[in-house]
Amino acid sequence: MDMKKFLVITTVLTLLASCGSKDRGELVGVKGKKWHPEKPYGMELVPGGAFIMGKADDDLAGVHDAPAKTVTVRAFYMDETEITNSEYRQFVNWVRDSIVRTKLAILADEVGMTPDDGGIGEYAFKDADTANMTVYEKYMFENYSGLGPTGYEGRKLNKDIDLVFDINEYPDEYYAEVMDTMYLPIEESYNGQRTWDVKKFKFQYTYMDIQKAAHNRSLARKDVLVKEEIEVYPDTTTWIRDFAYSYNEPMHNDYFWHDAYGEYPVVGVTWKQAKAFCQWRTLWKNAYQKSKGTAFVNSFRLPSEAEWEYAARGGLQAATFPWGGPYARNDRGCFMANFKPVRGDYAADQALYTVEAKSYEPNDYNLYNMAGNVSEWVNASYDPSSYEYVSTVNPNVNDNNNQRKVVRGGSWKDVAYFLQVSSRDYEYADSARSYIGFRTVQDYMGTKVTDNSKK
Repeated sequence: MDMKKFLVITTVLTLLASCGSKDRGELVGVKGKKWHPEKPYGMELVPGGAFIMGKADDDLAGVHDAPAKTVTVRAFYMDETEITNSEYRQFVNWVRDSIVRTKLAILADEVGMTPDDGGIGEYAFKDADTANMTVYEKYMFENYSGLGPTGYEGRKLNKDIDLVFDINEYPDEYYAEVMDTMYLPIEESYNGQRTWDVKKFKFQYTYMDIQKAAHNRSLARKDVLVKEEIEVYPDTTTWIRDFAYSYNEPMHNDYFWHDAYGEYPVVGVTWKQAKAFCQWRTLWKNAYQKSKGTAFVNSFRLPSEAEWEYAARGGLQAATFPWGGPYARNDRGCFMANFKPVRGDYAADQALYTVEAKSYEPNDYNLYNMAGNVSEWVNASYDPSSYEYVSTVNPNVNDNNNQRKVVRGGSWKDVAYFLQVSSRDYEYADSARSYIGFRTVQDYMGTKVTDNSKK
C-alpha cells in the first residue's frame, strides 16, 4: 500500500471515530440522571432568605438573650405540623417489629430451623438459604457474618411474612418464647392484661460527628463515628409529674396510644428521642428509595434555632407572632393559638390541653401551630449570649457539652410571651415534658430564595 492511500484511510477512520464520539473530545462532565426535587409528604418548602432574628420590640421580660441580628438561612423543607402521635407510633412499631423479628431469627438459627420447617423457621434470616444468594450476598455472609457483640450484625431479616400478635395464633412454642420476652413479667400484669416492656424498644443508629472531624483533621473516620442506643417509647408519666396535685391520669393512660389522639402532637419525648426519630425517618425513606433504584434523599433533622424562627415568621418582618400581631386575638376577638390566656383560663381558646396538630390558621409558609399547642425541640444548645457570636450565615450553636437544649414556640400551658417568634426557652436534653414536641426539616437541594432576597 502506498503512502498516499494509507494517509487517506487513516484520515477517514479518524473522522469516523470522531463522529461516533458524542462529546467530540470535549470536557462535558459525567452524565448523571436528571434531578427533579420532590417535596416530602407533609412538608412545606421554606425559601431561603435574610431576616432580622431576635427581639424587634422591647424585651419586656428583661431576659436580654435575643438581641436583634440580621442573618441569612438556606432553603429547607419543614413539617407543616408537629409530629403527631400516629406518626411517632409508626416509629415505635417499626422498632418493636425489628426487635421481634431479630429475636425470632436468632432463635430459629440457634435451633436450626428454616422456612421449610414452618413455625419460627418462617422468620429465619434470609441468608439461611445460601443456595439462593447473589454473589455479593454470599461474599458478605462468608466474610462478615458472626461479627459484632451478638454475632448476628448485618444479617438480613425476612420481612415478607407478617408478625403474629394474637396469642391464639402463635405458630409454635419457640414463637411464644420470643414474644414472652417482649412483655413485662407475668407477675407485673394486672386485670388479665400484659403490657409491653417499653425498655426493650431501643433504636440503635450511628452518625458521623462532622464538627469534631472538621476541627481535628488528623482523626480517622472511626474516631468520629458515634453510636447511639435510645429508648423510643414516650414518657407518658409526664402528664402526672409535670402537674402535681392535678388529675391528669386520663392523659397518662390514653394520650399516646388511643386513636382518639392520633392526630395530636406527640409529647413526652426527649431531645435525644426526637433526634433518633429523625435518623429513623431518614432510614425509612431511603430504604424505599433504594428499593426503587432512585437517589437517596437528604437527612431529616431538627431545625436550627435560626431556621425555626425564620419559618415561624412566615416571611413577615419584625412581627411579634406567626400571624403578625401585636395581639394574640384576631379582629373578631378569637384567639389565634392554643396557649394559657386570660390569666389562666386554659379553655378560653377552645382547648384545655393540646389540640390536633392541624388546628388554627397556618402562617404564610403554610405551617401550623408555630406558636402554641406544644413547644418544639430545635437542634441548638441554649446560651444567653449566642446571638452575639454566631455566624450571620446559617447560624447555629449546638454544644455537645451543653445539655440545655432550646425549645421554641410556647405551648398550651404557657402565657403569650412564650408564643412570640423571638422568645427563647430551654429544657435539658434527657428531659421529657407533657408540653414539648417537635417537627423535622430537610435541606433543599438548590438555592431557592425569597423575592426580597433576590432584590
